Order: sequence, then structure tokens, then C-alpha cells
Amino acid sequence: MVPRLRITPCNGAAISTAGDYVLYWMIAARRPTWNFALERAAALALELDRRLLVFEPLRVGYRWASDRLHRFVIEGMADNRAWFGRRGVRYYPYIERKPGEGCGLLEALSERACVVVTDDYPCFFLPRMVDAAATRMAVRLEKVDSNGLLPLRATDRVFETAHSFRRFLQEKLGAELGRMPDPDPLRRYPPRRKAKVARKIAERWPPASATLLHAPDAVLRRLPIDHGVAAVKGSGGLASAQKRMRKFVRSGLASYHRLRNDPQVEGSSGLSPYLHFGHISAHEVFWAVAAAEGWKASDLGEPAGGKRRGSWGMGEGAETSLDQLVTWRELGFNMCANSALYDAYESLPRWARETLERHTRNPRPYLYELAELEGAKTHDELWNAAQRQLLQEGRMNNYLRMLWGKKILEWSRSPREALAAMIELNNGCALDGRDPNSYCGIFWVLGRYDRPRGPERPIFGTVRYMSSDSARRKLELEGYLAKYRAQ
Repeated sequence: MVPRLRITPCNGAAISTAGDYVLYWMIAARRPTWNFALERAAALALELDRRLLVFEPLRVGYRWASDRLHRFVIEGMADNRAWFGRRGVRYYPYIERKPGEGCGLLEALSERACVVVTDDYPCFFLPRMVDAAATRMAVRLEKVDSNGLLPLRATDRVFETAHSFRRFLQEKLGAELGRMPDPDPLRRYPPRRKAKVARKIAERWPPASATLLHAPDAVLRRLPIDHGVAAVKGSGGLASAQKRMRKFVRSGLASYHRLRNDPQVEGSSGLSPYLHFGHISAHEVFWAVAAAEGWKASDLGEPAGGKRRGSWGMGEGAETSLDQLVTWRELGFNMCANSALYDAYESLPRWARETLERHTRNPRPYLYELAELEGAKTHDELWNAAQRQLLQEGRMNNYLRMLWGKKILEWSRSPREALAAMIELNNGCALDGRDPNSYCGIFWVLGRYDRPRGPERPIFGTVRYMSSDSARRKLELEGYLAKYRAQ
């Protein structure tokens, strides 16, 4: 059973018994496994004795739409099509070819639905889209939270530090570990004839074919999206996500606490883009780590008072990994779910805004325009290398991502301008951009979830300072610099 705390009605309409199917509008948890929303839709279909229709759309009219983001989603659609096909469930993938072309499709599908279930995701344009859709439906629309181990609505408080949130998690997660999503949400849903979609709907809004999903390059070239942000091929979808997860657990977990910030080795899990697009569940990753450690829910000790080490009773690599997966990732979701200002400068702590604004008029050693930053055309070889990694691969080393943001602050006319540049560059190029966890990292650069740090410096004030020189002293960088040096 899906916990009630994860289910939110979006309109006042009732469930209809006259409909032909239950419609799952897949927009964030883009996966067929460990998915509370799919589990809820399947349970309703079973209860109502109706078929299940899974509708996964991809629009073109969103900000930062590009070959990179589109291809990653489409690769996930190909995996989903194969998975649902094996289970006898009608899957309707739709790729919009021009802005607004898909308008009306959801409403048309909902006309023959008993109830519509969608994903509860608190960031980017998705909350507005769901709210708008709810007003246009004659049947009940529910959104279901599959984002993390802690339900979004377990609290309406915005936590100001990772320590306070970690302490809250340690008190609450014991109960949540017994309320996990089913790894196979269709396990109880019996094979049956596939849901039928009216011919006039399929003709007006044709679903994406298997050929298109497996060879999308020709289609991408014709779409009105940013072709300057190149695709990172062969990487999206459930199969790639699970392969990467297994590799990390097998060969990277034990050393994660030592190597996650080392630019010259693949020390991170690499799962952030898959978590962002919903191709893998945080619950699945958690239990893969737990299984590797021989850990079970009954091994959870007493709350550790917000301490990071020893909070799970696992090895140090696993503890550090879970602190990133659960504490820091879900801290970002906490902000987005409970504050409409999650991406606004005004959401920074007062101390951070005051100290930054006191130093706004300080002379900057360098000033760079957005185009210069985007093109990695600064005087700083290390920063340029990190930006080139972002441009080429859609990702960046953990430690260098923090340094990357600190230098943008140092090279911008004001902290507001720096924030705008970080959001634009990250959301446009990073596969895990536009995500609560991504905004968490950007705003950390400016003081969110941190505290004043002395000594007070020009430009930064008492916001934590980082420099390329200190990074060079701490890290071995020759291989990294050689790999991402300008050709």
C-alpha cells in the first residue's frame, strides 16, 4: 500500500466508475520500478477492475531544452517501452515536435479515464503544470511522491542546516524504512488486454515509435531545441542507471569517502542524472548500498543527534554515500517543497545576504560575461577545465563544482549576477540541473546551509571562501587538467 502521506489530491473531482482505464501521467519518476506513483495507479486499476495506461510525454517548450536533455529522456523512454511491453501494459510515449503541439493530449486521454495519477515533484515547471492540468480535468487527479526516503509532506518546516535536517531524518527514517515502494509495482496487476486509445487521439498526437526511441538523432535535429548542447549518448534509462549503480556498489562504495572529491578518478557514483530524471529510485540505491554492507532495517540504531558518522552503522564509504543520497539530496527537496523562493536570491540566510551585500562594491580581480564563462575563456586553467567537463559530459567533479561556483561569485559584478550565471550554466549543461539537489549546491556557494566563516574577505565577506590555489595544493590535478585542456 502506498502511504497516504505520499498521495495528494490535486482537484475536487471524484473517481469515475464509467471510465475505461486508469491513467498514469509519468512526468518525473520516469521508471517502471520502485515507483510509488505507478504502484498507486496499478492498485487503483486492480480495485476498479480497469486497464492501466501509462502516458509519458516530452515537451519542447521548456527552458534549457536541448539535444543533451532530450536524448537522455528518450533513452529512458526506450527502456520503459520495452519493460511495459513485456508486462502487457499500454505505454504511450509522446515527443512533441513544436511548442504547444501536445496541448490537449492529456485532457483527451483523461476523458476516458477513471482517475489520473501523476508524479509529485516540487521543482522546475512541473508543479505549475500539474496545478494547471488539475483545473481542466473532469476526473480525480492525484500526485504521488516517489522522490526520497522521507515523504515531502513529513514536515512543512524549511531546515536551515544539514545538521538539523539530519537529526530530523534520524528520528523519522526508522518508520519509513518499513514503507518502501514495491520493486515491481505491477507485481499484483494481472496480465490483461491493453488499454485502448481512441484512434482520433493517436492520429492527432501519434505516439513515438520503437524506431524513433532507439535512433532519435534524426528527430532531435528537427526539433526547436538547443542543438549547441550536445547529447551524451548511450547513457539514459533504467538499464544504464542500474548498471552504473551495480558498478559503484561493487567497486566504488568502499572508497567513496576518500575518492569522491578526486577529479582524476571516478570516485562518485555517477547516479545524479538518473535520480534527477527518475530513471532510478533513491530507495533502490539505498537498498543496494545496504545489501552490499550486509545491513538490514533492524540494524538501525538510536538517532545519532545529527552526527554524520555512525548514523547508519555501516562502513565509512557507505555512510558518506548515504549522507549524500539521503541528507543532502533530500535537504534540497525539503526547500523546494516548502518554499516558493527556493531559486530566488531572497531565500539565502539573512547573514549571507548582509555580508555579501556589504562587499558588493569591492573591486573584482576579474570580471567575465556569461558567454566567456560558458566558453571556458577565463584566466584560470583549473576553472576552465571544470567548465569544459560540464560542457562535454554534462557533469562535474564534486569538489570542483563547489570551486566553480565560488569563482563565479568572485568574477561577477554582484552576488545576484553570480547566482543567475550559475543557474544558467548549470541548468543548461548539467544532466542533473533543474533539480532540488542542484539548487541546493548552487545556493550553498552563497551561504545556504552554511555558517559565517572568518576571516572576513573582500567580495565574500564571511561566506566560505575557496580558491584554485588551495585546490591545487589539496588535489592531484595534472591528469584532469590534461584531459580537459583546450585543444
